[in-house]
Amino acid sequence: MASATGIPEHNPARDEEEPLLGRPGDVTQKPEQGFQWNVLTGTATIAQAGAWILTALVWAAVFEADFMFFSYHPLLNSAGILILVQSILLLQPTTTQKQKVQGTYIHSGLNFVALGLLIAGLVIIEMNKASHPKTRFQSTHGKVGLVVYILLFLQFLIGVAQFYFPNVFGSVDNAKAIYKYHRMSGYVIVVLATVTICLATQTGFNENVLHMRLWAVIVASVLIVMGLVPRIKKRKLGL
Repeated sequence: MASATGIPEHNPARDEEEPLLGRPGDVTQKPEQGFQWNVLTGTATIAQAGAWILTALVWAAVFEADFMFFSYHPLLNSAGILILVQSILLLQPTTTQKQKVQGTYIHSGLNFVALGLLIAGLVIIEMNKASHPKTRFQSTHGKVGLVVYILLFLQFLIGVAQFYFPNVFGSVDNAKAIYKYHRMSGYVIVVLATVTICLATQTGFNENVLHMRLWAVIVASVLIVMGLVPRIKKRKLGL
C-alpha cells in the first residue's frame, strides 16, 4: 500500500512472511548494472560459498596428498564445475534483450572454458586407465560422471547452435522455443555434477589418497543448489 507521497508503506507483517532466501526470481539485473555484480547479488553469495568451498575441499585434499598424474583429474573437474556455476549465476538475473545477448556471449565463453577443463579431466582418467581398460566406468562415480560428461557436451553443442546457428532448428523462433529446456537441463547437470563429486568420496582413490569427507562435500553441494534455485525466473522456464 502506498502513502500520499507515493512511497510504499513499510509493512512489518509482510516482512515476516518474506522467505529467508527471497522469492523465486527476485534478483534482477538493473539496466546500469555491470555483469560482474550478477555473480554476487541475492542468494548468489550462498552458491558462491558452496562452489568455492567445494573447490577448496578438492584442491586441499589433492595438494595435501602425494601428487601424481591422476591428481590432475579432480583438480580440472572441480575447476570446471566452479566455472559452470559462475556461468549460470552471471546469466540468471538478465532481463533486457541487450543484457540477455551480452550475457549469453559471456555465458558461452565461460562454458567453453569449463568444458575444456572437464574434457581435460576426462582425458587424464582415460590415460590413467589405458593400462587396465576393464576398470573404466565401473564405480558409481565413474558411471554418473560419464553421464555428466555426455550431457555437458550435448548441452554445449545445443546451446551454441541455438544462439549462433539458430537456422539449424529451422528458424530463430524454433531455436528460442527450446531455450527453456536448455535452462532446465543446465540446472539438472549442475546437480548431477555435485552428486558425482559426492560419489567420488566413496572411491578407492579418495579413501586411500585424498580422504575427503562425504558430509563436507554434501554441505558444499547443498549450498550451491540453495544459492541457484531462488534466483530461477519461472517465466524463463516457460512456467
